[in-house]
Amino acid sequence: MASSLVSNINQVHFASVLAMDNSEMVAMFEALVASGLNGFLGCMSEISETALIEFYEKASVRDDKVVCTVQGKLVEISEEVFARTFQLPVEGLIDISEVPKDLIFDARTEFSLTGEQLTTSCKKRELKIEYMLLSDIVAKSITVKAGSFDVVTHERFLLMTAIFGGVSVNRGRLLFKIFKDMVTPETRQARGYAVHICILLNNIPDLELGDSVEFPPLKILTAPKQLGDILPLTTRLLLTMWRAWQENLW
Repeated sequence: MASSLVSNINQVHFASVLAMDNSEMVAMFEALVASGLNGFLGCMSEISETALIEFYEKASVRDDKVVCTVQGKLVEISEEVFARTFQLPVEGLIDISEVPKDLIFDARTEFSLTGEQLTTSCKKRELKIEYMLLSDIVAKSITVKAGSFDVVTHERFLLMTAIFGGVSVNRGRLLFKIFKDMVTPETRQARGYAVHICILLNNIPDLELGDSVEFPPLKILTAPKQLGDILPLTTRLLLTMWRAWQENLW
């Protein structure tokens, strides 16, 4: 089960990707930094499989907190703790459907591979490559959707537009709601946030998580150093993604 929680997740090595030689790709990652998501997407931790399994077996929502017992110790995670741990913005839009319509209009052209206006529900292959990658990051590491990622949903398009347009969003509340849904079976929200759960649990005093394993390197978006300067950094990043896909990790 624990391995399934990281099967679609990607974390971002921002120092590496911001050094890429592709201005469009760098601009996309800079927009993620400006959105306040870099502390969430860029955090790293080893994965404690036993603790993750126990967490998801026992966790529930109580008094608007995620509550569980791990190794016999009570764990309570509030929205405030969640947002503070990952340095998430706590001011701005709460309802993503309130993204300004003029920004949505601009994004329908900006995101388009051909320059023709997209609908807000479209195929991923219709996007420019930097926005294809942004779509995957949003789907896999933020909203944590299961199944095919070939279709960009209306909700994901709005989230991408908010990032692209620099819209102030209460991302602490947005992501904590997703986190709560993960431990609420009737929501049918896919489970994830494995790195983040391990970080939160590691911050609990006197809680021993047991054996842990390295977060899969192929799941970290970065430019592989072993290729040196032979290929442009953009190409190296795409090769990393391709190799991960071949290993059924992407």
